Amino acid sequence: MAVNYGSKRVVVGAHYGLRDWLSQRITGALMALFTVILLAQVVFTKGPIGYDAWAGIFASQWMKVLTFSVIVSLLYHVWVGMRDIWMDYVHSVALRLVAQVFTIVWLVACAGWAIQSLWRL
Repeated sequence: MAVNYGSKRVVVGAHYGLRDWLSQRITGALMALFTVILLAQVVFTKGPIGYDAWAGIFASQWMKVLTFSVIVSLLYHVWVGMRDIWMDYVHSVALRLVAQVFTIVWLVACAGWAIQSLWRL
């Protein structure tokens, strides 16, 4: 019969550091690419940039889909960053929960507003 002397070390934790780090980089790169595409479209637009030209940039379906994916990426990017801030600097569990719930509600409201504005064009 085997006898186990001492205690086994149990490693616990969320183990999401690399995943969050990578997701921040990927979403940041997608937002940067979107910015370059948008700036190129604005620069190559003939004439003054008014509402009609701006709406024309977002009129095509591929631009709406790209913008929607950037909005989702932005929301996830902000959520990961704010969640890390709340976890690192707010030590009260109750206050941290309130801050995280407020952040989620705020991000969902911003997403609704952005998507409604995008598809209204």
